[in-house]
This record gives sequence, structure tokens and C-alpha cells, in this order.
Amino acid sequence: MLRCRDGSYYVGSHRGPDVGDRVSEHQAGHGGDYTSARLPVELVWCEAFQFITDAIAAERRIKGWSRAKKEAMMRGEWDKLPSLSRRRGGKPKPENEPEVRAQT
Repeated sequence: MLRCRDGSYYVGSHRGPDVGDRVSEHQAGHGGDYTSARLPVELVWCEAFQFITDAIAAERRIKGWSRAKKEAMMRGEWDKLPSLSRRRGGKPKPENEPEVRAQT
């Protein structure tokens, strides 16, 4: 996850051993329209996955999260994620519904 110049977050996935290479591409303006319009960017969170399909699933899930929930995840405050979850219409997630946590 990158923090852009405007304070917004960009969530993406990367293949390969060094995420720094991908961050450098974003810094050079080759990361896509969103980040190239908001340079510079800073890597603020990343996680390695064994399978790219798991990384893509995590990316899609996290993209839908609120700013507060993303920031709690970056701080490692996993216990706060359920209370920061919102459903359509702004209704809180029911207590008995399990929270999905990214794999480590």
C-alpha cells in the first residue's frame, strides 16, 4: 500500500522478490494514472503471499476498506478491524459475522 502526496492510499499487488522495484516504477510515474498524478508516493504497508491469487484477493478486499480500517491494519491493530467494518448503508457488521484477516 502506498501513501500518495495527497494523503490518499493506493492498494496494489506485485509479483517478484523486491517490492522496492515496483515502488520505484510508481515513483518514476510508470505505476498507473492514479499514482502518477499524486507523486511522490511512499510504501506504508506490504505483505508477502505464497500465491499471487491470494495477493490479488487481499488487494481487492483491502481496496474496499475505509481509510480508518486501512490505517488500523498498518498499525497492526487487528482487534480494531471488526469495529471499523461498515456494510452498505453504513450499518455496522453483525458481531457474529467473522472478520477476514490477511494471511501472513
